[in-house]
Amino acid sequence: MKFKYCPLCGRELEEKYSWDEGGVPYCAHDNIMYFDTPKPCVVVAVIKDNQILLLKQSYIFKNSKVLVSGYVTNGETVEETVYREVKEETGITVGNIKYLGSNYLATKEIIMLTYMAEYLDGEINKSSEVEWVDWSNIDDALCEMQEDEIGKEVVRKVLKEIKYSGNKAYRCNL
Repeated sequence: MKFKYCPLCGRELEEKYSWDEGGVPYCAHDNIMYFDTPKPCVVVAVIKDNQILLLKQSYIFKNSKVLVSGYVTNGETVEETVYREVKEETGITVGNIKYLGSNYLATKEIIMLTYMAEYLDGEINKSSEVEWVDWSNIDDALCEMQEDEIGKEVVRKVLKEIKYSGNKAYRCNL
């Protein structure tokens, strides 16, 4: 979020020098700096044996499957977001979550915190925000995620984590 006006008083912000941050939006009336902040979200690759959980959400990508994702809510940790989003969107429970890294999506000012998690329990119960959800063979994931560049990067990291030794998964790796 880029601040232009003070959320407290509504006055236009000015730029003030902050030692190690450079110029920062500042409200002289309320004597407060507003640091531009991205919106945090999680992206989760759920693994079950040689399968990965993929979803279809046309509002994200018209012709591509994606991984579970969602925004971090105030009052919860990022790990809690992983558990909550997987449960909300798919009805299943995960464990053994592992942080894989982050990506920044400048067009939407989103910091995407990427994880992998192991399937623990439950049957798939698709939420209304998801058009389709099911297990796919990990060998086919990169091919089924044509438009989702960040998702494909997460899958490549997962393949390294699970010490994937085949070549088939990379056949659509463009």
